[in-house]
Amino acid sequence: MPPITLTLILLNVMVYGLAIFTGPDLARTFALWPPGSGGAFHYWQLVTYSFLHGSPLHLGFNMLALWMFGAELERRWNDLRYLLTYLLSVVVAAMTQIAVGGYFGASGGAVVGASGGVFGLLLAYAMYFPNRVITLVFLPFVRIPARTFVFLYGLVELVLGVTGTAAGVAHFAHLGGLFGGWLGVQYFRGRGIFGTRK
Repeated sequence: MPPITLTLILLNVMVYGLAIFTGPDLARTFALWPPGSGGAFHYWQLVTYSFLHGSPLHLGFNMLALWMFGAELERRWNDLRYLLTYLLSVVVAAMTQIAVGGYFGASGGAVVGASGGVFGLLLAYAMYFPNRVITLVFLPFVRIPARTFVFLYGLVELVLGVTGTAAGVAHFAHLGGLFGGWLGVQYFRGRGIFGTRK
């Protein structure tokens, strides 16, 4: 497993173990608390929330996705590019949840999880490997090209976020993560709003 992906997975697992022993104190300080969510917001939470998870299943799915999509991107990119794209996706996901989630009444509690970063890597994966086939865990007979999978997944997240369905899930953070991944790819390619670099 590439070193940055392995480090991120180990950090997430270690922080989850630490949270078991510290109880709610860790989440109170390092989870993302948007305005009106009942906790105090601090700027470091824009990153630290991504290392906290609500359950073993939450942690497991995020780390599986991080390995599935992140490892191949890390092998293709250099370490710094990969890490910065991941962290940019995490921060943009948090900012989107704060800015948009509150408007749709989605700021009911703390936000935790690496999903924002994972969604950013998923978007980047679909841009670099658009025709790579993705098989769904619960529907192994369904095989979808990566580009189509990301488009449909993003559409579902948008509908769920706007309608307030599946309460307790930070749908707008997921959408923000997709946007952060796109920004990272565009920046390092030197395209779009970032201009052309040699």
